[in-house]
Amino acid sequence: MPHRLCLVLFGCFVLAAHADAESPTPELRLPAFDHLRSEATDAVDLTLGPLPFSLAGSLLPDHDADSARAKALMHGLQRLAVRHYEFASDFVYSKADLDAVRAQLAQPTWSQIVHVRDQKKEQNVDIYLAIDKDRITGLAIVESEPREFTIVNAVGSLSMDTVRALRGRFAPAPDTVAAAHDGPRLPL
Repeated sequence: MPHRLCLVLFGCFVLAAHADAESPTPELRLPAFDHLRSEATDAVDLTLGPLPFSLAGSLLPDHDADSARAKALMHGLQRLAVRHYEFASDFVYSKADLDAVRAQLAQPTWSQIVHVRDQKKEQNVDIYLAIDKDRITGLAIVESEPREFTIVNAVGSLSMDTVRALRGRFAPAPDTVAAAHDGPRLPL
């Protein structure tokens, strides 16, 4: 779970700054997964709109450049949806549920930046960015294993210049990521 938290936090900081109302939003239609809640040993259904992020941004100090950037990011994040389910046995969930989400990511709005398949462990990780002109407007992560899956969808807006400025500020240290994850390593 710690590597998922890093992915979610990274996603929150990779998005945001000034939402462009004229652009289509990369908000995914996530299944309700009502049928899985009673079967899951652990379940997270989180959906947040812009108000909590704006409030969190308002609470951050802005006395230095780093705090001011973080505050701007929080104000720009429009939506965060997280679905995470763990089960006591393999493949309680239907792969069709995840395929329905992945099918939405096949639209031209989305660009796949990570595609990892570990057939031995039956683990899959897909990470997508929605890009509109020179702005990142969405992030989607779909991760699955035999006994669990996680879907993250973050919607906001962030310029490429801001991404470059934030790159060293919010990226986790490679040794922290390696310690939190026992699978194949991805270069950061």
